[in-house]
Amino acid sequence: MEGETLHLPPSLGQLQPTDLQAIHHHEQVHPHAHSLVSQLQSDLNGLDGTHHDAFPPRLQMELSDPTDVNHHLQGPSSSFEQGPHHPFTNGSPDISETSQTIQPPPQAGQFGILKPGPAFIGQDHVSHATGGNQQERDLFHVADGPGEIDLKIVPDPPDLQSWRQRLFDVNETITLTEEQFQTYFPHVDNVYSHRSTQRYKRKPFVSHYWDCRLKGRPPGTPKSDDPNKKKRKRVARQRDLCDVKIKITEYFSGPTSSSESNYTALEPQAALGDAGPNNFFASGQPGGPPMPHHQAFGILTTNGGFPLDHVPPATPGKYYTIQRVNGNGGNGKGDGVAGIHKHTLADSDRVKKNSVQRYLLKGEKERKKSQPQQKTYHKKATGLALATVKKHSKESDLRLFGSCFCPFVQRVWVALEVKGLPYQYIEVDPYKKPDSLLEVNPRGLVPALRHGDWGCYESTVLLEYLEDLNSGSPLLPIGDPQLRAHCRLWADHINRNIVPLFYRCLQAQELENQIEHFEELKTEISKLVDVAAVPGPFFLGPNLSFVDVQFAPWMLRLPRVLRPYRGWPDPEAGSRWSIWMDAVENHEAVRATTSTDELYLDSYQRYAENRPDTSQVARAINEGRSLP
Repeated sequence: MEGETLHLPPSLGQLQPTDLQAIHHHEQVHPHAHSLVSQLQSDLNGLDGTHHDAFPPRLQMELSDPTDVNHHLQGPSSSFEQGPHHPFTNGSPDISETSQTIQPPPQAGQFGILKPGPAFIGQDHVSHATGGNQQERDLFHVADGPGEIDLKIVPDPPDLQSWRQRLFDVNETITLTEEQFQTYFPHVDNVYSHRSTQRYKRKPFVSHYWDCRLKGRPPGTPKSDDPNKKKRKRVARQRDLCDVKIKITEYFSGPTSSSESNYTALEPQAALGDAGPNNFFASGQPGGPPMPHHQAFGILTTNGGFPLDHVPPATPGKYYTIQRVNGNGGNGKGDGVAGIHKHTLADSDRVKKNSVQRYLLKGEKERKKSQPQQKTYHKKATGLALATVKKHSKESDLRLFGSCFCPFVQRVWVALEVKGLPYQYIEVDPYKKPDSLLEVNPRGLVPALRHGDWGCYESTVLLEYLEDLNSGSPLLPIGDPQLRAHCRLWADHINRNIVPLFYRCLQAQELENQIEHFEELKTEISKLVDVAAVPGPFFLGPNLSFVDVQFAPWMLRLPRVLRPYRGWPDPEAGSRWSIWMDAVENHEAVRATTSTDELYLDSYQRYAENRPDTSQVARAINEGRSLP
């Protein structure tokens, strides 16, 4: 009745007038008739008198009798179907329906009602056509059912750079076999961002629309409350930097005979007709030009499913076409700015990595996780040494370039602390040599000392230089040239014999060689201990001196490195060797330059495993040369 809204059951509300005519006239049972009858019966039972009176008298009588309903749900062809409402009702997926009703040409049917006739729907296409209720899937999810696309990972296919540039430019429609698409498109999917997918009920293809990623899109995606989902660090980028939009058409069959595809539904793009690519309304729609009588929207027409200029590949099977559609109406709309990308392929690569790169990086991370974690050298001091670094971080005329784990650096560092000289400590990574270090030592080795505009290196030479400054506490005895020579002689013994044997013992992988170097090292240390002053506790007596500073870093590393990796024994309690060790360990200058035990254990694992390119010292030991 006028002014009132009639609420029909869903099963009746979906029927169009032509459907009711078909129900009334045809006599063959439709395969879906029984399910529709049961639905109609349940819906009719829920109608009250007011709703029942809304139907014409004849239809009231016929719908009231289930047998009549069953009689009318019959048709001449098993291909009579009730199709879903077509998403392109006005020539654009984004334009809502108007309140006007467009009367179709005779026998044209209503939108979504497909006339009897054979239709080509391949097995892959069926999964898309019937998947309307599923959440939209990305084009590159790993296949888990028919019609899904496998993601191929081919790191370096032939002519990769030329293919990437071609798929970036898309200066013309590109036709690719399934193999080509799966191989090359993952290398450029960082350029584009998937926006929508258009599926068709009775056509053997699906259209995917992708925007250039630099176009951007507004925020609005709800945050996930999944506690297991990894939080991503997003950086807001400027929007609308590019207008390119591409259309990827996924065809589910190769060349087919005319008998296989007599009828196909019209491509929404074809419905624009002569209205021009920038008309918002399709032919026959409100605001658009009249619909041609022989090309009614929604009517199956012979060989009307592919674009006029579409040329499938010669080989059968799934294939793809890619075309640029911004500003030419090829996206089913008339919006967008025509033209190529406003940036280079390199710009897109800086914004995001492509699928192949991300896959390889993920695999590399997983591979590293599965391997035993190898410890590496530390780049910053720890413990008391870190406090000393901070204390001497201010600029000074005297600058020491050092590394926290290096024993040669600790020699000079201890001397600076003993003498109380003002200095700046500069921590450097000796494996990534900074220019400031190379200016002092072209070889890039530490320690290196810069005093004003003068620089020098080599630990023993630097100790002599600091001694010659005649500032602070002396390390060599004053006024006794013979005792000074005695100290220099045994300092040379440390450098020539004890230090190389320490590394030979640590780097030896065969047990027999380790035992041999063990005994040699004990012998050379015993020679030094035998000439030390008695009762000590240091080499010359009560005070730390030149020889103590030369040997101190390796005395510390015997229990911290050689004992855990090679089983170096502790000194016998009360022996001269034990007294000397304790005195050096507890000296204030030595403790101030010593990091935690963990730092040394981690840093020397490379030596204990004798890894390649560990250091120039390790290389010299392996090659039987003197230390650099």
